[in-house]
Amino acid sequence: MKILNKALLAAPAIAAALPAHAQDAMSLDERVNTIFAEFTGPFVNLIFAPLPGTSFPWIVLWLVVAASVFTIYFSFVQLRYFSHAVSLVKGDYSDPDDAGEVSHFQALATALSGTVGLGNIAGVAVAVGIGGPGATFWMILAGLLGMASKFTECTLGVKYRNEYPDGTVSGGPMYYISKGFKERGLPGGGALAILFSVFCILGALGGGNMFQANQAHAQIAGIVGDYPGWITGLVFAGVVFAVIVGGIKSIANVTEKVVPFMGILYVGAALVILLVNYDQIGWAFGQIFAGAFTGLGVAGGFVGALIQGFKRAAFSNEAGVGSAAIAHSAVRTKEPITEGFVSLLEPLIDTVVICTMTALVITISGQLLIDPDTGLYMLDGSAIATVDGNSGVSLTSAAFGASISWFPYVLAIAVVLFAFSTMISWSYYGLKSWTYLFGEGKTSELIFKIIFCVFIVIGAAASLGPVIDFSDAAIFAMAVVNITALYFLMSIVREELRSYSERLRSGEIKKFAH
Repeated sequence: MKILNKALLAAPAIAAALPAHAQDAMSLDERVNTIFAEFTGPFVNLIFAPLPGTSFPWIVLWLVVAASVFTIYFSFVQLRYFSHAVSLVKGDYSDPDDAGEVSHFQALATALSGTVGLGNIAGVAVAVGIGGPGATFWMILAGLLGMASKFTECTLGVKYRNEYPDGTVSGGPMYYISKGFKERGLPGGGALAILFSVFCILGALGGGNMFQANQAHAQIAGIVGDYPGWITGLVFAGVVFAVIVGGIKSIANVTEKVVPFMGILYVGAALVILLVNYDQIGWAFGQIFAGAFTGLGVAGGFVGALIQGFKRAAFSNEAGVGSAAIAHSAVRTKEPITEGFVSLLEPLIDTVVICTMTALVITISGQLLIDPDTGLYMLDGSAIATVDGNSGVSLTSAAFGASISWFPYVLAIAVVLFAFSTMISWSYYGLKSWTYLFGEGKTSELIFKIIFCVFIVIGAAASLGPVIDFSDAAIFAMAVVNITALYFLMSIVREELRSYSERLRSGEIKKFAH
C-alpha cells in the first residue's frame, strides 16, 4: 500500500510553494493540526502501538498471524491453485452471462491499483535501509502468506454481495460481516459492519486520497520546481472525478490500462538495471538470505530485519484489511471462490515481485555502505549509512539513478500514476462504505464523489500530518474488524472450496471458448 513514513511528506516544499497569503494562514493549519492530534492521538497510538519490549507493532503481528492461520486452514491454497488462478485471470472460465460488472482481470487490476504504489517504491527502501537486505526475505514470506488472507476475504466478498436489477453490485466486508453473521446466528454483525464502513471512509479520504495527492505534488515539484499545491490538487481532482463519476466500470477500464503500464514501466527499469549488473544478482540474493538470519550487523540483527520485512509487506499489500474484497465483489461470476483464487495473485505481484525488484536494485546499487574490513553494513544511527544520506523514496531514486541517470523523471511519472490509480480505487472503496451507511442512489453517490475530490485539493495544498496519521490508523483498524469476522466465517469459505474443487475435478466446471 502507499503508506509511508510521514517523514517522506514534503511539507516544507509545499509550504514554500504556497502564496504569501496562504503562508500567513499556516498558523491556523498548525492550530487545527494540534487540536486534531489531541483528539485522535490516543486512537493512532493504540493501532500502531508496539508489542511490549519490542518495536514490532501489534497490528502487523495481527495480520501475519491471520495470514498464517488461513494458509494452514486452507492447506496452502496459494500454491495448490496458483495455475488455476492464472487461467481465471486469462478468462478461460469466464461466462459472459454471469452477474457482475467487471472481468476477473479488471477486478484484479482495480484492486492492484489500490495496493501497488509508493509502498513498493519508498516503503521497501525504508525496510532495506533499516533492516538491511535480509528484510526482503521476510517481506517475501509475509507476501506469500498474505495470499491466503486475500483469498479468504475476496471469496466472501463475492458470496455475500448485493446484486441489483440494473446489473450493478455492492460487496465487501460490511456485507459479508452483516449477512454472514446473521446466517450463522452470530450477534454483533451489524455493529461490526458499520464500524468497518466508518473506518473505510476515513481511510479512503486520508491515506487513499489526501496522502496520495500530497506525495504526488511533492514529487512533481521536485522535478519542475516549487509551485502552489492547490494547482496539482485541482488537476488531480478534475481527472479523478471524470473517471469515478462513471462508476466501477469506468474505474476498471482505466485501471486495466494504467496498472499494467505503470507495473511494466517500473519493473522494466528494474530489469534493465539487474541485467546490466547481472554478475551481482547472486551476491544480492546471498545478502538477502544471510541478512534474514544474521542481520549482517544491521541494527536489531535478524530480528530487526524480520520486523522491517513483515511491517512493509503488511503495509504494502493490505492482505487482511478487507479493501480489496470491495473491488473484487464487482466481478462477473457465479462462483465466489473463483475471485478468491484471482485475488491471491495480488500479494504475489505486489510484494513478492515488485518489492523484491526494488530491494535487489537498492542492494546492488552500492548505495548501502559496507565496511570493507568487516564486510558488515555501516550504521548511521539506527539505519544503514547510505552514499548521500538518502532514505525512503530518495534512496530508491538514487539506486535507480546510479545506473539510469534519467530515472528520477521516470520515478516522478510512476509516482503520479501510482497516486492517481490509488485515489480512484480508494474512491470506490469509500463509496461502497458510504452507500452501505447512507443508502444506494445516484444522489448519495454523487455527494461522496464530490467530497472525495474536494479532499484531493486539500491534501495537495496543505500539511495535515495528524489527519493522515489518523487515516492510516483507520485503514489498519479495518483489519481488526475484518480479520475478526474472517475467523468466524472461514469455514464457509472452506465449504465453497470443497464444492468447487469437486466440480472442477469432475469436469462439471468447463472452460469457455472466447
